[in-house]
Amino acid sequence: MGSFSTGREDRGRSVSPPLGAVVLARGREVLAKAEEMTEAIERFRAGEGRIDIGTFQSMTNVILPIVVRRLREEFPSCDIRLSEEEPEDPRIGDLDLLFYDRRLDGEVESVELLADPYLLVARAGAFPDGPVRVRQLDDEPMVAWPLTCDQPAMEQALARADAHPRIVFRTAGNEALLSMVRAGMGSAVVPWLAVHGAEADNDDRLRVHELRPTLPPRRIHLHWAAGRTHSPLATRAIEIAVEAAADLVPRTTSSRRTAARP
Repeated sequence: MGSFSTGREDRGRSVSPPLGAVVLARGREVLAKAEEMTEAIERFRAGEGRIDIGTFQSMTNVILPIVVRRLREEFPSCDIRLSEEEPEDPRIGDLDLLFYDRRLDGEVESVELLADPYLLVARAGAFPDGPVRVRQLDDEPMVAWPLTCDQPAMEQALARADAHPRIVFRTAGNEALLSMVRAGMGSAVVPWLAVHGAEADNDDRLRVHELRPTLPPRRIHLHWAAGRTHSPLATRAIEIAVEAAADLVPRTTSSRRTAARP
């Protein structure tokens, strides 16, 4: 014969609750979790979820503030998480979006945001006004970024143009790089977005020159995992980034004309 549980103390012995009580308690837990899931889905669809974005300096200084500001205006309750790294071999991982200055390999999708031209930043008077021939940089002291991201490709382009500058300092910081240019350590070849973000073109101690011949621009992409369903928040972030980059293109062209003016 099977035993019947009353859920009461029986002669000093603890008795398990009846099956109905167990089912009821578990059912309430499942219902509560289902309600939480429903609420999370509704928040996801409303754009009130979380978005994780990987970035690098130039994007952090120029385009990303526009993305963050507009997302917060349109989705006041959204949770935005940012991480800034410039590894040699970046991975999407758990990120929703990743800005990087070359197209990544693997199972990713991307949109190209900007072709960012390289310019020469030098102390005032170091070179005559107007464009500078790349060969003039041969054996000249230069401060530069570390050999990550698009930097190796840029230095290879200099070498193909018979320019082998002497690298006297490497640093990942744009401000540190330009500070060393101001101090006279050497010139720097950096993309326009870095020049614009640091307002170097408005610094009387510096001069910004176009290079002749021009170097291949670095190409900035926004990446995401292939096949991933975007939240409305991520979808809007991509749209805003594309719009912000498009607004910069005419200013990039204008800056290059100004640098080339004799």
